[in-house]
Amino acid sequence: MKSQLQVTVISARLKENKKNWFGPSPYVEVVVDGQSKRTEKCNNTHSPKWKQALTVIVTPVSKLIFRVWSHQTLKADILLGMATLEIRETLKNNDLKLCEVVQTLHLCSERDPKDVVGDLSVCLDGMQVDAESFALAEREHGKEQRVDQNGRVYYVDHIEKRTTWERPEPLPAGWERRVDPMGRVYYVDHMTRTTTWQRPTQESVRNYEEWQHQRSQLQGAMQQFNQRFIYGLQDQLAATANKEFDPLGPLPHGWEKRTDTNGRVYFVHHPTRTTQWEDPRRQGLLNDKPLPDGWEMRFTVDGIPYFVDHNRRTTTYIDPRTGKSSLENGPQITYVRDFKAKVQYFRFWCQQMSMSQHIKITVSRKTLFEDSFQQIMSFHPQDLRRRLWVIFPGEEGLDYGGVAREWFFLLSHEVLNPMYCLFEYAGKDNYCLQINPASYINPDHLKYFKFIGRFIAMALFHGKFIDTGFSLPFYKRILNKPLALKDLESIDPEFYNSLIWIKDNNIEECGLEMFFSVDKEILGEVTTHELKPDGGNIQVTEENKEEYIRLVAEWRLSRGVEEQTQAFFQGFNEVLPQQYLQYFDAKELEVMLCGMQEIDLVDWQRNTIYRHYARSSKQILWFWQFVKEMDNEKRMRLLQFVTGTCRSNCF
Repeated sequence: MKSQLQVTVISARLKENKKNWFGPSPYVEVVVDGQSKRTEKCNNTHSPKWKQALTVIVTPVSKLIFRVWSHQTLKADILLGMATLEIRETLKNNDLKLCEVVQTLHLCSERDPKDVVGDLSVCLDGMQVDAESFALAEREHGKEQRVDQNGRVYYVDHIEKRTTWERPEPLPAGWERRVDPMGRVYYVDHMTRTTTWQRPTQESVRNYEEWQHQRSQLQGAMQQFNQRFIYGLQDQLAATANKEFDPLGPLPHGWEKRTDTNGRVYFVHHPTRTTQWEDPRRQGLLNDKPLPDGWEMRFTVDGIPYFVDHNRRTTTYIDPRTGKSSLENGPQITYVRDFKAKVQYFRFWCQQMSMSQHIKITVSRKTLFEDSFQQIMSFHPQDLRRRLWVIFPGEEGLDYGGVAREWFFLLSHEVLNPMYCLFEYAGKDNYCLQINPASYINPDHLKYFKFIGRFIAMALFHGKFIDTGFSLPFYKRILNKPLALKDLESIDPEFYNSLIWIKDNNIEECGLEMFFSVDKEILGEVTTHELKPDGGNIQVTEENKEEYIRLVAEWRLSRGVEEQTQAFFQGFNEVLPQQYLQYFDAKELEVMLCGMQEIDLVDWQRNTIYRHYARSSKQILWFWQFVKEMDNEKRMRLLQFVTGTCRSNCF
């Protein structure tokens, strides 16, 4: 809150300089919040008296700077001394009212603040603030406006020790900034009695209220969630645990598969009356002859053995001991094109890795995220492959899958809470999730991402769906597939189009003067990232623009989220190694994780936006007639192609 303050400069008493026969001709400059006012000069005196009133605009946390100068005729004015006055402290000492308050300030040398060179008397008048406005201003104390060498205004937060280009907004009503014993700044919402590391803004509070409104509508969303399925597999998922479906084929003659008391699978070879942990179809028989000298047996990610001849530096699937190919008894390394077969294959391996018995997960609905975090991270990763038994205290019931399904739904929605600052929407019109580069504001963000990695892997392993899916580039990361320039189009079409323009046009003729460096802004703070060593001094030309486009696309797809992504995959691979998903593509993985539901064609038509066409255009009528003739699977694929997601409520 800004107020008008009258500052009357009364008089000063300056230290005499015996070397100067004539006294100085002092005047006073008053500086506050970028404003500068000055008094008239007094000639040849060490005890000047001005009694001159100056009017300035201040806030309760402004700082008045008084500089006493000696006027010089033929050279620059000399600074005799300076003093500062905190309005905040003065208001505190005068019951938040400045009415003819006289202050005597010590003038100090600019070089040595401890060197007192005189006194200055001033009078403050005409300012009064109420307690609420003063408290609000105090909470915002610590910010300073500065100007850089290019004339651009920026703001310094001395408490959080960071700079921003945008003027800091006051905290929303009901919020307070505090500092913990470790010096970390956090924020308290007195309305909901919650805390957060992220500085709240009016926009973030609106997002949080919208998120809470969505939570209140979860019952209807849960009904739609329970209707999701993977097309063609509603009745097939139960059959995936059937032992008849085994990509490795039957066991060799004389072998039997058993399970011990701890649920671990082992194999019995009856002719030799021996047991082993390894599957004989993948590891070979115990009574195999040793390999010839210089030979080594290794395994592919699918567990298929192959043989390395170090003598000739060659590899082969043919066993040098028998002359037979190891592919005869194992799964063929071919691309599985049928999605149903891929899911069956994946479910088989999940069943192979599953553990016996179950684990109990007890969580409260009020503290769902924190309870789930504490329990999931306390388990050994392999224990998370056991059957889940989810318990909500005070709600009696047996979990035959429905409670666990609800837990996955609620928790996946909870991680979207803007106050955790972990994920953000991929774009203005793209409601898929991607990692928030500003998540580092949360001191425990890496632990949370490791937890979410485990949680997502659990959803895939146990065949459960989550509420909201991720962006397609994120799915490609899960699948260990390389990202391409085209992947940018789904999350930032404007940035993608600008790179395409650079690719298709001669940038030297346009005189763009681009360099191998980019600026990024996170939480208002702008930093420069060099795409290659010394990139800030390497100009982009027609010869190297392809390299620039490749590097800037890679940066845009992973900017500021490298550590978070690494933590996510650390947790993910502990539960489900990524190699078991290698047969899927990004869109198939989305269906695996989010499922799909019967697409409401009427709702789709009602919410479609037409450009260059009208609803009554014949081309549009033909299009909808064609869509009506499709089955639900083809509609889903069309929806994925157009919007990038199979969820009908995301376009």
